[in-house]
Amino acid sequence: MTTEKPQRPDIARELIARATESAAHRATRVRNQLDGVQLGRGRHTDYANTRFLRRVLGEYEWPGHRLVGSAAARAAWSIALHSDQDLVFQRAATILLGRAVEAGDALVHHWAHLHDRTLINTGQDQEYGTQLLLSADGIELCPLRAPESVDARRSTVGLPPLAIALKAVRRRYTPDHSADETPTVVLAGAA
Repeated sequence: MTTEKPQRPDIARELIARATESAAHRATRVRNQLDGVQLGRGRHTDYANTRFLRRVLGEYEWPGHRLVGSAAARAAWSIALHSDQDLVFQRAATILLGRAVEAGDALVHHWAHLHDRTLINTGQDQEYGTQLLLSADGIELCPLRAPESVDARRSTVGLPPLAIALKAVRRRYTPDHSADETPTVVLAGAA
C-alpha cells in the first residue's frame, strides 16, 4: 500500500462523506431507533451510494489506495458491502476489489468480507465467517461452508480466529440491546 497523496482527492472526499452518513444511519438502525420514513431514507441512501460507486468502478475499476487513499478505499468497500439491493453490482465489485488486492492496491480482508456478503446475499454459505445476524436471540453466524477449516481460511486473508472475532462482536453489540427490541440486522463484523 502507498502513503502517497491520492490521485483523486475529490472522489475520496465523496466516498468518505457517503460512507460516513450511511454508517451513522446503520448504527441508529441497529439500535432500533428509526421509524418507517427513516428506514426508507436509509435504503435510498444505500441505492444512491451504489449508483455513485458504480460510476467510479466504471471509470477507474476499484478505487484503491493509490487512487483515493486508504480511508476512501475503506469507504468504497463499506458502500459495496452495503449494496445488498443490487447483487449484480455487489458481485462485480467483489471481482474488481479482488483484482485491486492482487495489484497491492486494496486490503485482502476487505475482499473477504465482501466475498462473504455476496455469497450470503445469493443464498450460498460464506467462506470466512465475516457475516453475522443480530436478532432478538443474539448474534448468530450466517451459514458457513466447512466450519472445521474456517480458521485456516481466515488466516490466509489476515483475519483472527473466528472465536476471537465473535467474542469481540458480541462484546460490542450485545450490551446495547435487550431481547424484546433488537431488530434482525445483517452485520459485517466478524473481523
